[in-house]
Amino acid sequence: RAARCRVVLARPRAPVPGSKWQELRELSERAPERFWDSVAKERLLWNKPFEQVADCDMRQGKIRWFLGGQLNVSANCLDVHVARAPERVALLWERDEPGSEVKVTYRELLETTCRLANTLKRHGVRKGDRVAIYMPVSPIAVAAMLACARIGAVHTVVFAGFSAEALAGRIEDAQCKAVITCNQGVRGGRTINLKTTVDTAVKSCPSVRNVFVAHRTECKVPMGPLDIFLEEEMAKESTSCPPEPMESEDMLFMLYTSGSTGKPKGIVHTQAGYLLYAALTHQYVFDYHPGDVFGCVADIGWVTGHSYVVYGPLCNGATTVLFESTPVYPNPGRYWETVQRLGINQFYGAPTAIRLLLKYDENWVKKYDRSSLKTLGSVGEPINREAWEWFYHVVGDGKCPLVDTWWQTETGGVCIAPQPAEDGAEILPAMAMRPFFGIQPTLMDEKGKEIRGNDVSGALCISQTWPGMARTIYGDHQRFVDAYFKPYPVPFAFVVLKEVGSSSQSQVIEELKSLVAAKIAKYAVPDHFLVVKRLPKTRSGKIMRRILRKVAMGQSSDLGDISTLDDPSVVTEVIQACDHYRSLESKKN
Repeated sequence: RAARCRVVLARPRAPVPGSKWQELRELSERAPERFWDSVAKERLLWNKPFEQVADCDMRQGKIRWFLGGQLNVSANCLDVHVARAPERVALLWERDEPGSEVKVTYRELLETTCRLANTLKRHGVRKGDRVAIYMPVSPIAVAAMLACARIGAVHTVVFAGFSAEALAGRIEDAQCKAVITCNQGVRGGRTINLKTTVDTAVKSCPSVRNVFVAHRTECKVPMGPLDIFLEEEMAKESTSCPPEPMESEDMLFMLYTSGSTGKPKGIVHTQAGYLLYAALTHQYVFDYHPGDVFGCVADIGWVTGHSYVVYGPLCNGATTVLFESTPVYPNPGRYWETVQRLGINQFYGAPTAIRLLLKYDENWVKKYDRSSLKTLGSVGEPINREAWEWFYHVVGDGKCPLVDTWWQTETGGVCIAPQPAEDGAEILPAMAMRPFFGIQPTLMDEKGKEIRGNDVSGALCISQTWPGMARTIYGDHQRFVDAYFKPYPVPFAFVVLKEVGSSSQSQVIEELKSLVAAKIAKYAVPDHFLVVKRLPKTRSGKIMRRILRKVAMGQSSDLGDISTLDDPSVVTEVIQACDHYRSLESKKN
């Protein structure tokens, strides 16, 4: 099961019979192993061909693809393209200050990656070792990821806005041997002292032997016994580093998500299956063509940055944008000025940013030339209708397909989206609509039984494996099985009222119950509704559901790590509201 969410599965209009997309989709559904066998042989450079396409058992959380094959992800993202077009631009680094972009060719990125890989090797980093990357969005951060992949080390990128406590927890869980960071980060006109955060974090992480420090600014930072100036060491190294042959199912990276126990979950992705799925979805979901400039404005600390800033675009030989700044720096026109200046063809962003920008005058969009845009994309959370309409009509002038993409860290890449589809195929506002090749959605009830028929509702699950999906939770496979492959209780609803009208809270709750019953299903109506003023969110706007789950289960004394919250005081408000609610409920009973 790829997710635990409740939706109505809409059945979109079928593509034209006999069309290219229809044929590919039917093959991926009728004979998935034959489909993935074909695309894997066509799309990836193999050191050794795979002998078996798949060996999977979802009941045990056993997912293995392209067994017996060997390849190197770095070679597929760099060497292949350097051999064909070394001076093609790989990275367009859109730095914090507008107009100061930096272009990096595939040749330059390969040379930087090899120097960094050789530096890691010289300092004892070997195949299978874990390396934490705590850096701003930058070419050196991308090179760090690729350098790890080149020598077979496992990278875990931590968002450079996380606290020392959050960073330490991830380093400790992964038992990282090294950390790669910068002296400072620059974002929205402000500098962030990254090295200071790392210094605090590694004090409680005895596994760390070295901290490699790159320079984003001219600011000097104190250097301790573990610290190494990265650029100085790289300058001593060769621009050539043979790529390590890796088994298809060797670990490529771990990416931590918040867990229900408070202990972060290290989601594991492996080599061949992940790279293939990222590349394929990048091409077909966004209608990427050679020569396009792909603009995903996500941070590399999230899975979106992994799949659609780094691995997917680079595997396809694309020019990919690294966006260091914010949507409103130095003004609310930043995204669209960047689109004009860099000639971006595909723009992929988050509904949170879109909702922020639609509050400003449309002139901030319309004053810039956006005629280069061919596809718009939404990622990170469901996009509401108002934001969708603004994005489509104001930003895209009603001319660009807008793909609302449904996926998450555990899926590796987009699972449901309006594209690929035939030209002119219907796209319904704020709906993901169409499963990607090899993705088999199904609806299940709360007991884990499949629901069949048209116009039915239930929990959206995925019934068969695909190459890009996560393989395990690092160090705890049973937790992986329990979290993603087993049924779950019915929900507890936390409600935030936009405004207090004439209706009482009890009236609003009754209306919500009726709405859930009508739009989803009667069985999905929560047993409990709790009205609160605010919800606990991370700095990026993500609701911390695991905290709400703990509160709902009466386990508020064991909330785990809350250091990533934007405002920790919200948790106290929610706990107090829940205690008051339970007190009232006990009096009723």
